[in-house]
Amino acid sequence: MSGVVPTAPEQPAGGDTENQIKSPDPRPDAPPEYNSHFVPGPPGPAVPPPAGYPGGLPMGYYSPQQPSIFPLGPPTGGTRTIQYQPGKYPVPNQQAPITWMPGPPPVPNCPPGLEYLAQLDNIHVLQHFEPMEMITHFETNNRYDIKNNSDQMVYIVTEDTDDFTRNGYRTLRPFVLRVTDCMGREIMTMQRPFRCTCCCFCCPSARQELEVQCPPGVPLGFVAEHWNLCRAVYSIQNEKKENVLRVRGPCSTYGCGSDSVFEVKSVDGVSNIGSIVRKWNGLVSAMADADHFDIHFPLDLDVKMKAMIFGACFLIDFMYFERSPPQRSSR
Repeated sequence: MSGVVPTAPEQPAGGDTENQIKSPDPRPDAPPEYNSHFVPGPPGPAVPPPAGYPGGLPMGYYSPQQPSIFPLGPPTGGTRTIQYQPGKYPVPNQQAPITWMPGPPPVPNCPPGLEYLAQLDNIHVLQHFEPMEMITHFETNNRYDIKNNSDQMVYIVTEDTDDFTRNGYRTLRPFVLRVTDCMGREIMTMQRPFRCTCCCFCCPSARQELEVQCPPGVPLGFVAEHWNLCRAVYSIQNEKKENVLRVRGPCSTYGCGSDSVFEVKSVDGVSNIGSIVRKWNGLVSAMADADHFDIHFPLDLDVKMKAMIFGACFLIDFMYFERSPPQRSSR
């Protein structure tokens, strides 16, 4: 066995060898090894900006003398290029900020949350316009913004009534209005019970009434309707249902093209205390449910009576100016 000489494997015929093509190696050759002799030197002087650009190069240009400042991608910092003049065009998908009235100092013998009214002699009640009510004929909860003369938000009033009650009883519906301040705290609640109007108007059970609670759960007073043949008349009462003020409306509350003024007078009707004015806003007042009220009262008036005049405004709104969307007639 030791004398056996290994032989090479058999090679194909000469013609087959010529037809074979050697496949190239997909891997590249390894780079040659070399030693870097680069030695960093001291930093050179700063390159001044070109003439004509005192603040530096214009946007999109970079100095060829400083290749290290050429950006390799978009900037990652918090600063971005200003594309328009600040304050001239609104930023999309960003709500306008709400400016609230500064918090007043504590007032003695004042229910919590009414300190704002102690500093005011005029407030504006602005109802939100709901275009979906006109399109879908579905009554939604009313919302109001309460502002002062400086256009600062004082309160937010939101109706809290279920869908069946709103769309079943419409303008005669019982409701609960919740008044919140800048901190979202409910500082006042207004409740209107349901009163049947199919009886005679002179019947006490058919007269509308509004209860004002401040803080919620503690009665502050009542607004009671009085029967009158040609005008709206209300009594503002304290928590014991004793008459304190009187509200006397115009002969026609559906005046077109003019304001509707409800005068706030003393019980005997001699002294003029203030007013609740429903502003006429053109076609918006005639076709849409977006009312605007101006409430005036003396600055030194008892803050509880200010709150009661404020509550009477909403009972007047629901009774005379609330426009429910028309119902579809079923055939």
